[in-house]
Amino acid sequence: MKKVNVLIAISALISFAAAGQANDTLIHAVGKIFNHQTKEPVTARISYQSLPYGNKVGMLSGNSFSFPMYDKEKYEIVVEAPGYAPAKYMLDPALANSERKVVQDVELGQPVSTTAPTAGTTHAVGKVMRLDALIFQQRSSIISPESYPELNSVAQMLHSNPKMVIQLEGHTDTRGDAKLNLKLSQQRVDAVRDYLLSKGVAKSKVKTKAFGGTMPLSKENTEEAHKLNRRVEARILEN
Repeated sequence: MKKVNVLIAISALISFAAAGQANDTLIHAVGKIFNHQTKEPVTARISYQSLPYGNKVGMLSGNSFSFPMYDKEKYEIVVEAPGYAPAKYMLDPALANSERKVVQDVELGQPVSTTAPTAGTTHAVGKVMRLDALIFQQRSSIISPESYPELNSVAQMLHSNPKMVIQLEGHTDTRGDAKLNLKLSQQRVDAVRDYLLSKGVAKSKVKTKAFGGTMPLSKENTEEAHKLNRRVEARILEN
């Protein structure tokens, strides 16, 4: 009887895991960035937006990228690094591999004059930029140092656009106490605002709003879904 119970428990666990995998169908775009000639990694700025309307946008910094492709939409990415010609790609979720990933490594061409024009990024009012590289210590508002390059890019964007005003919007996952989640999301956007102010951004250019777990991107009960729901986004209010 004991053996039968063990087999039933194992069978239930396998079924639960299989169900979670079946529900977890989100596709991610991933890739590495390197010098075409030397094959060495290159730290770049990666901007992406959904097509055709650009209603989902984001910005990353680093020598690799990973972001979710929602609603099976195609995405355009622009990769820019000082001294290199910008690179632009269109990513199609229909080309995802068995791991639900669209892999697009980026080889930046021969270095060009640093005075050469780079691809422009449209910062239209209403656009929302997900800060995918922003990392906090667990259940706290302390920003991890690996987040600084992306936040520096946001600060530079604000400096380069004198009329721009953004709203930092904080979200948690749906688990836990709703009031505590709301408080944590407010503390996190406050921490991001304070970092931007420390980089010389005017206080009047950064507003904040906390949502807690009331606006999840995914309602799936998986760790990947919970991770996606924990986020800070920057909405352009004026420009």
